[in-house]
Amino acid sequence: MMTGFLRGISGLFRGFRDFLTRVRIAVQAPGANAPRAPGTMRRHNIFEAAAAHVAACAEDDDERTAETAEWVSPEALAFGINELACRAVIALARERSESPQTVARDLLNLPVA
Repeated sequence: MMTGFLRGISGLFRGFRDFLTRVRIAVQAPGANAPRAPGTMRRHNIFEAAAAHVAACAEDDDERTAETAEWVSPEALAFGINELACRAVIALARERSESPQTVARDLLNLPVA
């Protein structure tokens, strides 16, 4: 039962990540693909870092989790993860026609309040 639940959540985050990737590609800023100087790293935004970090956690990929945690500051990553969680709960609540509180409690296996 728990394995199916985790696969469902992993699939949800994977779908959310794919959606964000499509949106990012569609609205890329001019010059976003401009060549960088050799040896310089690309900068990641907090939502990209959060999506990649949560997806890596869901897939139990410790190496990728550690890598994505270095993309932005810990505070920015926490903010991005919080925003991702809020959006995911809202999306699931709409899909299930339930309240966000009910969905959040269900995802955490908490008793009904």
